[in-house]
Amino acid sequence: MKLETKAFEEKMKKTIAVLEEEFACIRVGRASARVLDKITVPYYGTPTAVDGVATVKTVDARTLVITPWETNVLKELEKAIQASDIGITPQNDGKCLRLVFPALTEERRKELTKQTAKMGEDAKVALRNIRREANDKAKEMKKNSEMTEDEQKASEKLVQDLVDRYIKEVDAAVEKKNKEIMEL
Repeated sequence: MKLETKAFEEKMKKTIAVLEEEFACIRVGRASARVLDKITVPYYGTPTAVDGVATVKTVDARTLVITPWETNVLKELEKAIQASDIGITPQNDGKCLRLVFPALTEERRKELTKQTAKMGEDAKVALRNIRREANDKAKEMKKNSEMTEDEQKASEKLVQDLVDRYIKEVDAAVEKKNKEIMEL
């Protein structure tokens, strides 16, 4: 009986999905509402996502306009954006907030590529942890005589092939994001 790898593969897919979500939140010099994804605003005592209290529009390549549904949320929105790590100070006109994305400097681009490389490495570590978990399960099954040594070796090879495939996906995602960051 070979090791069932479906659950481990699902975990690997989730790791890739998380990495892509993190990459979407990195700003690359053009306006994207995705940079606001991790920001929450206190709304009637409950932390609420920005798109849960306001309309977010991209008016041009470098400008986002955030129009709250209720004007009393404007100040809280402004504070939350300033406290976040996106590095843009919102302009408040009393009705809405404007976020103007500056062009990235060469230094900032290099910093962002290092950040994406670190995120990619974290994803690879997560994949390796899943591999270890799967191999431990195979060893346990062998110990309990649920599989032979040959089946254990075959299962470990199957898991390694899966990990190799997903590590290639991570590398491709990091390379794609770095290329996007370095574009002028």
